[in-house]
Amino acid sequence: MDKAFAGIGINRDDVYIANIVKCRPPANRVPHDDEAMACLDYLRNQVILVKPKIIVLLGSTALKNILGKEFGITSARGNWLERKGIFYMPTWHPAALLRDEAKKIDFWRDLKLVKEKAEIICKKDSL
Repeated sequence: MDKAFAGIGINRDDVYIANIVKCRPPANRVPHDDEAMACLDYLRNQVILVKPKIIVLLGSTALKNILGKEFGITSARGNWLERKGIFYMPTWHPAALLRDEAKKIDFWRDLKLVKEKAEIICKKDSL
């Protein structure tokens, strides 16, 4: 992710990274629903404290646990979703890029959209 941020011109110091679960599930598997639910209040409190204007949802687990089980990463990625004044950009999880390099193009485009949105928000905030 640090290389992706640097490549797109996003300062790593301007980024806060959080996870759905606060400990790695066995064999690095996808967290079960009960594991995610056990950690969601902690994550919600992180969001309240950080007050992000943009959240990038990396992969299906993040998307489904934050915005709802009805979303699929393939159809949602690359599309802005807005909830309670926060803009969400779903995109591929970095692990998916390692399995399928063709997804890197979509990922790069999505990060460019994030950079553009951040610049627009910063301009509005400075007025």
